[in-house]
Amino acid sequence: MTKEKSQARREHLAQMRAVQKRKERRTALLMWGAGGAVVLLLVGVVGFYLIKQARETSMDAVARKTFSGGEHVWTPVKYADTPPMGGPHNNYWQQCAVYDKPIHNEHAVHSMEHGAVWITYREGLPKAQVDQLQKIASSNGNQEYMLVSPYKDLPSAVVATTWGNQLKLDKVDDPRLPKFITKYQNGPDTPEPGAVCGGQYAISTTADQAPLPPEPKQNQPQPSESIAPSATPTPTKK
Repeated sequence: MTKEKSQARREHLAQMRAVQKRKERRTALLMWGAGGAVVLLLVGVVGFYLIKQARETSMDAVARKTFSGGEHVWTPVKYADTPPMGGPHNNYWQQCAVYDKPIHNEHAVHSMEHGAVWITYREGLPKAQVDQLQKIASSNGNQEYMLVSPYKDLPSAVVATTWGNQLKLDKVDDPRLPKFITKYQNGPDTPEPGAVCGGQYAISTTADQAPLPPEPKQNQPQPSESIAPSATPTPTKK
């Protein structure tokens, strides 16, 4: 009888150990499974964020055209793009600055020929958004080559343009705007990178304040683009 009890006890203990081992295996599998799920979730979240960020800052939407530089004229120019991306332009360039009224296309295009980024915004844009846009323009890129002004009948809320490159934006805080400035200001498409965007021959008036300047008489001084800035910027691209 004692032997039978001992045998039964051993069998019972063996069963208990087996049950315990099965529980431990299930717990381990659950832990590994949960850990793997967490890792997969983290990888998925990070991947989604990186893809979302790449899409939000992609320059794929930048329109590109090729223009010849150095085509200076004294007459108004009819441009194919709104705002223009390049082409013939007035002999005088626009002083790079922030304007609260529209400026002449012909002067702005000349500034872009020198490497400026021209940020135009739709007339009637709320003041808070205009202030935000000016803040973005003042905190990105080389300020000597930033031009900001409202534009009549603009095709989108904001348009960023350099010589031969243009990006239309629906929002002032679009993350592509700072990237556009960094990439295209004084970029490889600029005919005269680092030429002055100010100085003696720069126009600082808006379109309503003064018409396009007439051609100077023969004995009057002509605009000169040989005036170099105090420190010619080195183009930086990403």
